[in-house]
Amino acid sequence: MGLTFVTDPVSVRTPATSANLGPGFDALGLALTLYDDLTARVTGDGVKVTVSGEGAGELPGDETHLVVRAMLATFDELGGRPRGLAVECDNRIPQARGLGSSSAAIVGGVQLARGLVVGGLELIDDEAALRIAARLEGHPDNVAPCLLGGFTIAWTEGAGARAVRLPVHHDVHPKVFVPTERGYTASARAALPPDVPHADASFNAGRAALLTHALTTDPSVLLPATADRLHQGYRAEAMPGTASLVAALRSVGVAAVVSGAGPTVLALSEVPGDFHAGEQWRAEPLGVDAHGALVKGSMVELA
Repeated sequence: MGLTFVTDPVSVRTPATSANLGPGFDALGLALTLYDDLTARVTGDGVKVTVSGEGAGELPGDETHLVVRAMLATFDELGGRPRGLAVECDNRIPQARGLGSSSAAIVGGVQLARGLVVGGLELIDDEAALRIAARLEGHPDNVAPCLLGGFTIAWTEGAGARAVRLPVHHDVHPKVFVPTERGYTASARAALPPDVPHADASFNAGRAALLTHALTTDPSVLLPATADRLHQGYRAEAMPGTASLVAALRSVGVAAVVSGAGPTVLALSEVPGDFHAGEQWRAEPLGVDAHGALVKGSMVELA
């Protein structure tokens, strides 16, 4: 039996995310209250993507768009594709800044496809949706908080990506410092050595465990909990402005880290009112998104 597609549009709001969070390389992530809004409907033929906001005029308007690629991969998992799609993307998450714009697109596409198929949310549950998204992204640390919301710990085992979601303490106050320049995950990963000292791995294991405690229970230890020896130092030469801002914030007691692969800087504790990052940085206080990428539309009613 073939799939049945809903006739009304389906919408998804996908949160920005910050991964690594200092010592939690490729494992820890946090969903933030900055969003892309995506809407899709099934049409008679072809694929058309309209983009407004971030990425307008540069992102593709056809089936090569990352949202559509994720949708098609999910439709294939479900067992069939619609003849055509119309997708609208209203983007607020900065592109290539370390705030999970690609993960937001991938998770949004997975969720839109689930929502456009009658019974899709049951045919592909959240665990399966995470596996699809992580496979497309290449690692689960950003897609997990985007899909689930909150603070997540993600890992990969035999069947694929898995994650747990933990509540965040009310005294955690994220603030992002977003530069005008872009950064790219592939080049950031190229700066990492193939091996690291055992002492550094041990250091990060302890700090990642402490960070879980700090984010969920005791934010007073966020500064030592966000110390890292596995990735930020190796990437500093390629992003000197980012490294300098992280160091400056930490010198005044702020739990600051590189957001994802950078160049955005994430502060997890209060920033002094007289601290000035410089004109090249746009500072924006954000909250922690608690819900993740929820599907809205006729699918919810039909399920």
